[in-house]
Amino acid sequence: MTATFPELWAEIAPVGRADSGGYLRYALTEPELALRDWFRAQAASRDLDVTEDGNGNLFAWWGEPWGEGTVLTGSHFDSVPHGGAYDGPLGIVSSFLAVDRLRDAGYTPGRPLGIAAFVEEEGGRFGLPCLGSRLLTGAVDPAKAAALTDRDGISFGEALGATPAGARLDLVGKVSALVELHIEQGRAMTVPVGVASAIWPHGRWRFDFTGRADHAGTTLMGDRQDPMLTFAYTVLAANKEARLSGAHATMARVLVEPNATNAIPALVRGWLDARAAEESTLDGVVDAIVKRARERAGRDGTEVGVTAESVTANVAFDTALAERIAKLLGGAPILPTGAGHDAGVFSAHVPTAMLFVRNPTGVSHSPAEHASDEDCAAGIEALSTVLEALS
Repeated sequence: MTATFPELWAEIAPVGRADSGGYLRYALTEPELALRDWFRAQAASRDLDVTEDGNGNLFAWWGEPWGEGTVLTGSHFDSVPHGGAYDGPLGIVSSFLAVDRLRDAGYTPGRPLGIAAFVEEEGGRFGLPCLGSRLLTGAVDPAKAAALTDRDGISFGEALGATPAGARLDLVGKVSALVELHIEQGRAMTVPVGVASAIWPHGRWRFDFTGRADHAGTTLMGDRQDPMLTFAYTVLAANKEARLSGAHATMARVLVEPNATNAIPALVRGWLDARAAEESTLDGVVDAIVKRARERAGRDGTEVGVTAESVTANVAFDTALAERIAKLLGGAPILPTGAGHDAGVFSAHVPTAMLFVRNPTGVSHSPAEHASDEDCAAGIEALSTVLEALS
């Protein structure tokens, strides 16, 4: 008997769950590797072949692997630190269940159907989001990717066990369409399933605030060169500039050296995440934040270095495909998103679309992230309808 969504979901729900209720499913660590084994087992139970691309991405195949006209679906297993359950895994579980639904209906695809499990989509371990899909499509150099390190100094190449293969445009060129199902990461939807129109321009910038380490108890306040002051000012500046421009910006990750209670820091390193509906708006917001940070640094006797670690331009999904899918689904709403996805990387190479499953609270990247079983079932039905039409 075909598994139901709650049954299949329950199999992966405990994997990587932290005491916070969120998940620590970093790429190529024990929890994510366990989910990759689960992926292989699910494929085997359905007589689907599994292939790897040399970049850490897994694919389960109904039909010839990477055959002409391939239709891809799937998502990712990895999470942000203490992230939610649905961001990524929902798309993979739904893909297997969509295949079940099509088989139960007696359908045989005319084109190969592939279910992808992309590696390091969140960038939570090695710092570069959508790393697996970027490697496969040639958007990042494999040697550069191999040298990326996590917070313990382990490189991506070491975790992968090899230097990534890099671009496989011979494979990507066989894909006729990619459809990724994902939980909505906002609360714009009033119906169970929607269709993506675009991904906002977005990026990550590293700010290095340097000052002078000194004794917190003996150094006069007027003699200090404290980079924490510059950092704190920049956090507030990011919030203000984003609000003034209708953009989104936050500095949510920070490292401090020497990180001692009784020592003035020598270095504060903070990461800015910024997003906007238009590239010009995003550029303006980031430029304004950098300008205000450097002006403040001059008053604090500190210095600021800024490095763009990952910047993604506006992604417009295939309009004709989105409209076709919305029609197939009975007039599903079409809406943009501020979140990045592997589908966005593929959109530069193949017709690409996304389905969103309603998130009643709009909370994501948090243990509170949630979608009802009923809405998830509606997402599976929608995905099966779309895959049947495309394949």
